[in-house]
Amino acid sequence: MDFTIVAYAIPFLLTGAKTTLLISVFGVGLGLPFGILLALARTSRNRLVCKAADAYCAVFRGTPMLVQIFVIYYGLGQVGFLRANPLIWWLIGDGLHAAILAVLLNTGAYTAEIFRTAFLSLPRGLIEAAEACGMSPWIVLRRITFPLALRQALPSYSGEVAIIVKESSLASTIAVLEITGWAKRLMSETFAIMDIFIITSVFYLTLNVVGLTALKLLERQLWFERRLTRKKATSPCPS
Repeated sequence: MDFTIVAYAIPFLLTGAKTTLLISVFGVGLGLPFGILLALARTSRNRLVCKAADAYCAVFRGTPMLVQIFVIYYGLGQVGFLRANPLIWWLIGDGLHAAILAVLLNTGAYTAEIFRTAFLSLPRGLIEAAEACGMSPWIVLRRITFPLALRQALPSYSGEVAIIVKESSLASTIAVLEITGWAKRLMSETFAIMDIFIITSVFYLTLNVVGLTALKLLERQLWFERRLTRKKATSPCPS
């Protein structure tokens, strides 16, 4: 490896890493609550809401994210009344905003499937017992259903976070200078393809290791709190 090229490339890739991190943070920060809402809609007793959420997830899980980015950035950008709306045009007319929107919509569908499975795996008797105690559906969700589902879903969702970081590279196809975008430009300038590929891989690996480690620590904390709660619940009362 030519360390001169490495020293030249790293500052540019660091700039791209900030954009990659921005796309990933918005993808996780907005995609997680959006996916949970979709999961609740998919498990709803309202058939219309359930079918609409199922259709949404089928579309975004059944089509490549690259196509979704092109449809948002190039396709919707050609629709006249969308171009005339300032808010919508702010979302789809800028490459970075369009990439964030595509990541958000895509990860929402996959997150919904992860949490739908987690919600359905919960013991039905536990929820019925909470309802029999007079808890409202919102309190059941906040105190029982969601905490338990989060523990169930977190290992699978960790994989989705890694996918978000890697799929952010598709933003380079609409001229967004994230890590891959800068890597392409550097390869065309230096022709050091292998060196640039290796450095780029290290950047993505570092971001994923940090993100997955944080989620692993959160998972351990949740399980530790669960064991502590069980221990308190089963401990004998003082005489």
